[in-house]
Amino acid sequence: QVRLVESGGGLVQAGGSLRLSCAASGSIRSINVMGWYRQAPGKQRELVAVVSGSGSANYADSVKDRFTISRDNAKNTVYLQMDSLKPQDTAVYYCYVAVTTTWGLPLSSWGQGTQVTVSS
Repeated sequence: QVRLVESGGGLVQAGGSLRLSCAASGSIRSINVMGWYRQAPGKQRELVAVVSGSGSANYADSVKDRFTISRDNAKNTVYLQMDSLKPQDTAVYYCYVAVTTTWGLPLSSWGQGTQVTVSS
């Protein structure tokens, strides 16, 4: 069992910033990939930014140069610094993690989501 606790969502005006946090806990041997997806009304869930166990980060083209993903390995926590927010960033943001459990099994888990609303 892996639990994800998300925080940091909220309402912000265009051009503002938010910082999302996601902490994973449970039977984790190692984290293979961790990051954020988002789903806007009427749209499919899409990748925002993820970081691999090796530290490599991948970003959606729409957020490059505006969002920064980082991690704290000791805390099994990933952060998403979102700057220069645009109304089109409005979505429910979901933390995602793929881990190897203490039992040696692969496991993926989704957070419950945190709302990010950017007003114009």
